[in-house]
Amino acid sequence: MAVKRRNKVSAEFNMSSLTDIIFLLLIFFMLTSNAVQITIPLPESDSKTVAPGNLPVMMTLDGTVKVAGVTSSMDRLERDIALAVRKTDNKEHATVTIISEVGVPWEQVHQVMEIASGLRLKAIIATQPRKG
Repeated sequence: MAVKRRNKVSAEFNMSSLTDIIFLLLIFFMLTSNAVQITIPLPESDSKTVAPGNLPVMMTLDGTVKVAGVTSSMDRLERDIALAVRKTDNKEHATVTIISEVGVPWEQVHQVMEIASGLRLKAIIATQPRKG
């Protein structure tokens, strides 16, 4: 009497190699994403409503930053915004309006937004009027 062997093919798929490849691709894209410089144009709007903003922060291409008309720098920006908030009449509803020239790096605009968030202020980005 011969003993029969069962030859069943396993229907399982080994996912460990696939997860390794995806992990390596994720690391690659995270490392190379900082090397890519993306310039985002200012948004356009056809809205007639003007958002209330009592703390304008103006940013130009040459690196000049002005808080409520007073020249500042990115290093002193948080301190200058906090001083401008103390000078306003309506401290509870203080809003930072970010006015940026086209071509200003998005990281600088984001830094102003983070400073406003850290000071518990609202921040809005001024838009260009839509042509046409």
